[in-house]
Amino acid sequence: MNLKMKGIVKSFGANDVLKTVDFHLGEGEICALLGENGAGKSTLMNILGGVLQPDKGTIELDGRTVSFANPAQSLGAGIAFIHQELNLINDLPVYENMFIGRELKKKSGFLDHASMYLETKELFDRMGLEIDPGAMVSSLDASFKQIVEISRALMMNASIIIMDEPTTSLTDPEIERVFDMLRMLRKQKVGVVFISHKLREVMEICDRYTVLRDGVVVADGWVKDTSIPEIARDMVGHEVNSMGNQRKGNTGKEVLRLESLTQEPYFRNVSLNVHAGEVLGVTGLLGDGRSELFRTVFGAEGKYSGKIYLEEKPVVITSTKQALQLGIGYLPRNRKENGIIKDMNILENGSIVTLPRMTRFGLIRKADQTAEFHRQKDALRIKMENDADSITSLSGGNQQKVVLAKWLSANPKLLILDNPTQGVDVGAKEEIYQIIHQLADQGVAVVVLCSEAQEIIRLCDRALVMYHGTVCAEVSGESMNEHEMMRLATGG
Repeated sequence: MNLKMKGIVKSFGANDVLKTVDFHLGEGEICALLGENGAGKSTLMNILGGVLQPDKGTIELDGRTVSFANPAQSLGAGIAFIHQELNLINDLPVYENMFIGRELKKKSGFLDHASMYLETKELFDRMGLEIDPGAMVSSLDASFKQIVEISRALMMNASIIIMDEPTTSLTDPEIERVFDMLRMLRKQKVGVVFISHKLREVMEICDRYTVLRDGVVVADGWVKDTSIPEIARDMVGHEVNSMGNQRKGNTGKEVLRLESLTQEPYFRNVSLNVHAGEVLGVTGLLGDGRSELFRTVFGAEGKYSGKIYLEEKPVVITSTKQALQLGIGYLPRNRKENGIIKDMNILENGSIVTLPRMTRFGLIRKADQTAEFHRQKDALRIKMENDADSITSLSGGNQQKVVLAKWLSANPKLLILDNPTQGVDVGAKEEIYQIIHQLADQGVAVVVLCSEAQEIIRLCDRALVMYHGTVCAEVSGESMNEHEMMRLATGG
């Protein structure tokens, strides 16, 4: 199916989100839709998916003009939208998830489990997928959950699939499994809109690309005719620094030392230290134990053995409240589950850590709360309209900055950042990198946990590589390169 979106315009009040946008997708083509957070990507795809209606413009499928009043009409026309938060129910088997909302029933009115199981198995066999239709979704890893979502779209005869950040939470082997599925879709003439901030993946899997900036298409073409630096420049409107860490930091006194820290089955005998003014990277493969290690340091993982020293004094950390009082800040890996509170507004999310010191006789000193948040907002260049707006109204990059703001307000001595640029575009990444380096220059000890070698190289003074719950090596200088870190992370 060939798709053409012509002259699409969409505004929300005085905010012009899309300004006469043209977008096209050929049959069996994988097209990357790129741009910074807030560029208009989601709005454009929500129009295609029937969630929103355009103010102006047309949509054509195989030369026929169509319009969608709701998502069901878009799906009925062969367009499926797979969101970043997968729409699967963990407590149901795969085959029931495949038929959610359109369950097969017997004449008696009871669910026809046998027929749903059989149809699911036939589809999996046809696609060469080794997934048990009777397996509980909760037993699948993230890549197979993505594949189940894609398979469900195909079962509903989708000819176009929109994938929003499909690899954000996947390991490298899982990403390759999803890419194999996308290659299969390409052969079956299914078109894919691939929304991602990971430009290396775009270069590997996509045929074409379209870049939006401030609601306008600023570049499009064949992936083979461009490069990562060119696409990054198109996205942000200026050159993006892709060099390694050029900071000449001066490290101070030791802030954190771990001696033989152990918590089975996650990590064991971990010893390390980090100094004031230093950015220490900790990397490896997903599941290597680094997140559990530093959640333990932050008092969020329960009992452990071994010793923790803060500023050369032994401490036993048993709660996050105690960790905060000791001067430790922690930005969690999963922003949407653990970083933001969706029922709170922007101001409340950005100041929740420091509320105790803003409170007197049980009442919040609103002026102090607002002043402190706005100080951080200006320093972090958070793009927002109103303090009272929902945190979910912000782009991913700006949500991440709000989460960062609440910890910076606490003036931590040690700041632990787990996957700090998750779901963040190229321009916002650069801003966050600068913020991290500024913190280190101010004497904060910063620990960055990340699987992406390029981010570690770009950010860190040195890095520790973890393998199966242990620190297997330290890298710095010339040894801190992608090949060496991957070799160590895989047990080499």
